[in-house]
Amino acid sequence: MRWIMDTLKTILDSKIIAIARGIYGEDLVKAALALYEGGVRAFEVTFEQDKPSSLTADAIRALSAALPADAAVGAGTVMNREQVIIAAESGAAFIISPNTDKEVIEETKRLSLISIPGAITPTEIAAAHRFGADIVKIFPAGALGVDYFKAVRAPLAHIMMAAVAGITKNNIRSFEDAGAAAYGVSSSLFDPKLIAEKRFDLIRSAAEDMYSALG
Repeated sequence: MRWIMDTLKTILDSKIIAIARGIYGEDLVKAALALYEGGVRAFEVTFEQDKPSSLTADAIRALSAALPADAAVGAGTVMNREQVIIAAESGAAFIISPNTDKEVIEETKRLSLISIPGAITPTEIAAAHRFGADIVKIFPAGALGVDYFKAVRAPLAHIMMAAVAGITKNNIRSFEDAGAAAYGVSSSLFDPKLIAEKRFDLIRSAAEDMYSALG
C-alpha cells in the first residue's frame, strides 16, 4: 500500500507525466534522463496497438533501470487486461488508458498499481472513479478546451483529474488554474525532431520551460 501511495505522490508532485510514444532504446533513455534533469519525475511508455507488446515491456524495464529511484514509470494506451499484466510484470507503477474500461481499472487495482483511465463526459468520469480510478484523465483536454475542463470539474471536484493531450507551455497554467491534478505531455517534451538530432540539452530545457509556465 505504501508503494502505491508513493507512486501517486510522485505523480502529483511531478504534475507532469512525460509520454513516450514510439520511442525506444537509447534515444528513449537519454531523452528521459534529460527530462528528469529538467524536473520530470513521472514517465509513461505507450503500447502501440499495431506493434508487439514486448517493445513497450522492454522500454519500461529500460527506463525503470536507468532513472533514479524517485522517478515513476508507467504504461500508457493500455486497452485490455493482458496489457495491464504485461506492464505490471515489466515494472510499471501506473496504468493509463485513453478510455474507461472497468476490467482494465479493476485489474490495475488488483495488481496494486495506480489507475488513470481516460474519460470525457461527466458520466464516464464518475464511472471511472466508481470503478476505482485514482485519477481520471480528461482526454483530449487540449481539443476540449480549458472551459470544458473547468465545467466538468465543478460538480465533480471530489475526483482528481489530469489534463492530457494538447497541453503546452502556452496553456498549462490555465489548466492549473482550472484545478488539474496532473498533465500528460507528449511531443512537447519527447520531441521527435530534437531526439533525432540528439539535442538532449534542448529536451531538458523544454521540461524546464514547461515547469516555469506551470508556475
